[in-house]
Amino acid sequence: MFKNYIFDLYGTLIDIRTDEDDKALWEKMVLFYGYREAEYTPYELRCKYQELCALEKAAVKKANPTHKHVDIDLTKVFQDLYAFKKVEVSREVAALTANTFRCYSTEFIKLYKGVPEFLQALKAKGKKVFLLSNAQHDFTLPEIKMMGLEKYFDDIVISSDVACKKPDPHMYEILFKRHKLKKSETIMIGNDFLADIKSAYEFGIQSLYIHQEISSPITEKLRSTWSIMDGDFTKIMPLVLK
Repeated sequence: MFKNYIFDLYGTLIDIRTDEDDKALWEKMVLFYGYREAEYTPYELRCKYQELCALEKAAVKKANPTHKHVDIDLTKVFQDLYAFKKVEVSREVAALTANTFRCYSTEFIKLYKGVPEFLQALKAKGKKVFLLSNAQHDFTLPEIKMMGLEKYFDDIVISSDVACKKPDPHMYEILFKRHKLKKSETIMIGNDFLADIKSAYEFGIQSLYIHQEISSPITEKLRSTWSIMDGDFTKIMPLVLK
């Protein structure tokens, strides 16, 4: 049926809950920064984090005027938080800080039932499997490895690496140009009616929508070729793998 399968990650393959508003998160991050002599209060750290995120987003927009939906590299923000306190750290330390932030803010993370079996079936049939995710490099790559998914993907495109995010068509263009994919041979599978499904429709490829607990409310016509509204990932295989 298809030669190329593009997946969203969170809410599609991985079920995750995070809470970046948790007071305890910012208290722990104050300690982490304090270990390297970057002294903050929880309120100051959170405010400065939000301020630097906004500044970084403005800078990325200016540098990429053709991108409709930009994304930033949060690891740079974590590094800038050290710099604000006149503490110089390497990119590696900033990445570790990003890992720590993600760890402290995560309530749980797990695969949806049927994910490994479906990905294994795709590879067994010689299909190409890709990931197109609105995500952070230093959050997502460790989680992909932790969940045992890395071996299945022929390529991974993460929004923080390319300064844009779905539904920006540039995300698809990067992947299609890199691998010379044909639209008629490709399907997008995701849980967001706008970022995954409407974007795929407008780009000209078929899609499958799976509604999960963390999916955004559907506020307009759902443009997917197939839809699974009860979140049962195991129903995907018989629909789109032949």
